[in-house]
Amino acid sequence: MSLHSKYVCQQCGYESTGWLGKCPECGTWNSLVETVTESVKSPSKSSGRHEMSSVKIQKLSDIKSSATRRISTKISELDRVLGGGLVPGQVVLIAGEPGIGKSTLLLQLSDNLGNILYVCGEESANQIAIRAKRLGVTSRSIQLLEDTDADSVCEVVVSQGEALQAVIVDSIQTMTTGDLSGMAGSVGQVRECAFRLLKSAKGKNIPLFLVGHVTKEGTVAGPAVLAHIVDTVLWFEGDKTLTTRVLRAVKNRFGPTDEVGVFEMEDAGLIPVGNIEKAFLEKGIKNVSGSVVTSVMQGTRPLLVEIQALVVPTKLAIPRRVAQGIDSRRLELLLAVLTRRCGLPVYDYDVFVNVAGGLKVTEPASDLAIVLSVASSYFDKPISNKTIAVGEVGLLGEIREVVAQEKRLKEAKRMGFTIPISSKGFKFVGQAIKALFK
Repeated sequence: MSLHSKYVCQQCGYESTGWLGKCPECGTWNSLVETVTESVKSPSKSSGRHEMSSVKIQKLSDIKSSATRRISTKISELDRVLGGGLVPGQVVLIAGEPGIGKSTLLLQLSDNLGNILYVCGEESANQIAIRAKRLGVTSRSIQLLEDTDADSVCEVVVSQGEALQAVIVDSIQTMTTGDLSGMAGSVGQVRECAFRLLKSAKGKNIPLFLVGHVTKEGTVAGPAVLAHIVDTVLWFEGDKTLTTRVLRAVKNRFGPTDEVGVFEMEDAGLIPVGNIEKAFLEKGIKNVSGSVVTSVMQGTRPLLVEIQALVVPTKLAIPRRVAQGIDSRRLELLLAVLTRRCGLPVYDYDVFVNVAGGLKVTEPASDLAIVLSVASSYFDKPISNKTIAVGEVGLLGEIREVVAQEKRLKEAKRMGFTIPISSKGFKFVGQAIKALFK
């Protein structure tokens, strides 16, 4: 058996011995990706039969299910996102913008676990040591390996065997294999290196962490197959100018994908937030127009977040619509509802909406809080700081009930928000605006 590489079109499967800018079969540009192939000698005709495979078929009813043994990372918020801890042999891809805290979190994780192999692809061992000193990482069982050759790393993992508690590769975009001629970070190199590292780690039942870069569009860099072959994809998000960081699971074969972990970035590293209910609420500011608190579900727990709006007369032919933390198209829709159904002439005003704390809100349960914050800023009348607004707003101006609404309002009441505004009290947005501001 011998290894060689060829270029395969990702659209139609056309194979070529060299790279072509355009696939001659389907005409797609830049679709040929370098791929490792194996040449196996055909079986001898004199034998009369092919060699039988050693793989056996199993019946589903014969397989005994057993509880998955979890390994605690001793970081409460990370354990929550993973579904209760690490599973032996689990492969985790962690991604996020540069400087968001990926390497910091993994170095703190290394300090909590036992024997760790930390592959330094981007930074030198000296740079890692400087960060470890700043974070107070004192574990003597962290082994640093300055290498970008995926095959060499696989040999180290196999040689040390089950003595390793986990393997961390920072980052997968720096790894290469000599069987491919492409540069580090190319689609072929990233895919092949990730597969080889995954195979060696799972063979020894060792958890593997891969750090991934992100593109300008904010997605994981590299081929989509990278997200498919790993067991878990974790995404770090948050405004780097603020201290709050949110870790969420985009994919998880061993746990839920709707849980989030909240951290505070401090000099000592990432600190799990214990009182998560107050993480995104500003303290000490009262009776200011344009501020409404709502509740969003993150996994099994509701989070209270503050929606802030600012409405000012425009000096432009086309008013500006600026949204941070929410979908800008959703904001345009809600402003149209305010104009047509509630009679607020916001078409002559610039509207700015922000989710305090850097959290991104995607569910429609925040619609009511957004329109009420815009109305509050338009009328320049504050809403009581004990008010909680939860509800989806339809194109007819109606307020719709949302998932787990009672759970959200109950949690808000426990936090001191005793004035609920939802579909139970008001059927239409116009009714709620009249009751609050007129």
